[in-house]
Parts: sequence; C-alpha cells; structure tokens
Amino acid sequence: MKEYGLIGEKLGHSFSREIHDMIGRYDYELIELAPAELEDFLRRREFRAVNVTIPYKKAVIPFLDSLTDEAAEIGAVNCIRNEAGRLVGHNTDFAGLRALIAHAGAELSGRKVLILGTGGTSDTAAAVCRSLGAGQIFKISRSGRQGALSYEQALREHNDAQVLLNATPCGMYPHIAESPLAPEAFAALESVIDVIYNPLASMLVLAARQRGARAEGGLYMLVAQAVFAAEFFLREKLPAGLTEEIYRKLLRQKSNIVLTGMPSSGKSAIGRLVANRLGRRFYDIDVLVEEEAGMSIAEIFHRHGEAEFRRRESAAAAKLAACNGIVIATGGGTVIDPQNARLLAMNGRLYFLDRPLALLTPTSDRPTASDRRQLQKRYEERYDIYRATADVTVVNDGTRRQAAEKILEDYR
Repeated sequence: MKEYGLIGEKLGHSFSREIHDMIGRYDYELIELAPAELEDFLRRREFRAVNVTIPYKKAVIPFLDSLTDEAAEIGAVNCIRNEAGRLVGHNTDFAGLRALIAHAGAELSGRKVLILGTGGTSDTAAAVCRSLGAGQIFKISRSGRQGALSYEQALREHNDAQVLLNATPCGMYPHIAESPLAPEAFAALESVIDVIYNPLASMLVLAARQRGARAEGGLYMLVAQAVFAAEFFLREKLPAGLTEEIYRKLLRQKSNIVLTGMPSSGKSAIGRLVANRLGRRFYDIDVLVEEEAGMSIAEIFHRHGEAEFRRRESAAAAKLAACNGIVIATGGGTVIDPQNARLLAMNGRLYFLDRPLALLTPTSDRPTASDRRQLQKRYEERYDIYRATADVTVVNDGTRRQAAEKILEDYR
C-alpha cells in the first residue's frame, strides 16, 4: 500500500518528495501515472493520502466521494485523503498562492492586475486577487478567447497595470530562456508573481527585479501548499514557521553557487573546495567546452575563432544554468554576455572573485589574457560587469581556502 505521495503524469523534476521529507511526518513517494492508469489507481484506494498535479487536478473529481468547500469553489483538486475508503478531495492552491503573495510583499488592494493564462491556475489566481481587494482583474491569453484579452491588447490598453501574475508554464523548465512578456512595457509595475518554481527565478521575475519591482517565483507557494496538504492529510495544525523554515532550506539546497571573475582569479580551485565542503557536484564551463569540442580552448580560438568559442561557452552555460544544487566555475568572459548572466542567475547565486590585478597571472592557454597587457585590458573592460552581475563580491587577496570560507559563510 502506498501511504502518501504525489500523483501526476511526469514527475521527474518535482520537489515535492523533498519538501514532504522535510515535514518529516510520513514516507512520501512520487507516483507517475499514465492517463489510462488513473482510474484504476483511484478505484483501488490503496493509499492514505496523495497530492495531485497536472494533468489530473480536474480528472480525479469523478472518482471522489466528496469535495471540501475549497476544492468545490475552485473546481480542482490537488490533494486527496482516504477516510476509511471514502475519498475526499481538497485544494490548497488558493491558500498557497495567498501565502506566496504575502511572502513577496505584493500589494493588490485597489491595483490593476493582469493574470497571464486562462487555465485552472488562473481561475484560482483570480479568486485570490479578488479576496485581496484587487481593483481590476484581467486575464490575458495568446488567443484572446474565453473572455480573456490578447497580449497585444494588454500591452496596448493596460500598460498601466501594477501587478502581473503569471499562471502559464511559459519559462518553466526546460524552456527557461522564455518569458510570456517584457515587464518593462508596464511603466506603473509594482509587483510580479510567477507560479513557476523551476527555475527558482524565471526570466520574467529577473526582468521585473531588474527594473525595481517586487518579484517572486513559485517556490514559496509550493512549500506552503505542501504544508497545508500535510495538515489536511494528518488533520492537525503543524508548527508556525514551518513553511518559512522549509522554504529557506530548500532554496539553499536548490540554488547553484556560481563563481565569476577574471582568468587566474581562482574560480576552479575555489569552486572545488566549496563543492567538496557541501558535498555538491562541481562543473567548470571551460572544461565542459573543451570536453565537448574535443580540443583545448586555445585550439578552438585558433581553428574556429572566438565567435565559435563563445557559442560553445553559451551552450555550456545554458546547460548548467538549468541544473539545481551545483557549483559552477564560469570562464573569464562568460558573464560578459548578458544572456549568460541572466541564465546563470535563474537558479544561481553569483559570487565575483575580486582578485587584485597585481595577483592575476597571464598564461598562454588563455587566448584573451595570454600576456600582461592583454590581462590588464580584459580587467579594465570587465571589472564593472563582474560587479554588476554578482550577488556577492568576494575579495580574493588571500588563500583559496580563505575565499572558499567567505563564500560558505555567505551561503549559510
């Protein structure tokens, strides 16, 4: 008998098991079901309680004996409790989204809100926005059907919106470079809420933050929903502060540590020290490029030119940016490309290893910094970019271990 778990069609990148393990009250497993298997699973009723995710939040309803008021009002179920053979459906989406909006510090009262998407999540979002006193609420879709406005209409007629709420999968893993729209088109924008939690900060969230708006991805909502679901499963109130505790722990575990800086600033050596201390996998973008090309960086430059190397570097950065919980050493020029910097920031915390120019060493295997003159030129060109793209600047004028300790102290 499966006691507790999550049912859905594809669950390979779900964080739910980790969250429920942190709650620590029961064993929890991921249960992938093909559409043809759903009815049999529910009719056998061989579980104590399960969460439900896409595409089954509405499909499970005909097999349930009753719905809570929350599930009935939303018209979808994301958790089921087995009460001695009777299946009761419940929904924590509403409470989870309200918790996310509060955590983000977004003010909706009297605001014009644009909800991106017309699916089930958008219905919940509209109900939450109404409960928080939103002044005007408009749904936006690509087609402009089902009473929604098109994106073109939104940009033309409602660019004074103060809140954007993304209830679409646009920008979700594996298509992390996508964004449903550009927040800079909204001059009065105050807040952006994105229900996507993988990546931790979507392109939409990053762009909103860059222009000074409050912006938050969906990880806090995911954790809050899990805690509310556990309370439904167990029929008891869990400790206050548990959601915040798990959120912070999970965010730390899932965030990448990304080291940036000049050639010879110690990114690779320090990155390995940090990875070893944390028990994480370590990746070096330059090494990854060389392995995939089957030749050294100097050879790539010599045979194919810098443009080909940068193309390969960007591909490697994008591949690693989509991962969670790893340590990445970038190449000296990686974050000079704004798109690389944005991608790495989606799941990562960027640490600039600020090593004084006098301590940097030119070497022949670095084509753009092979002598002292080139090294100084690159330093002057890049220094401000390193600073601007970093979350934390680590002055690296001592030993590698000292620099690694500074990163670990911040990370903790």
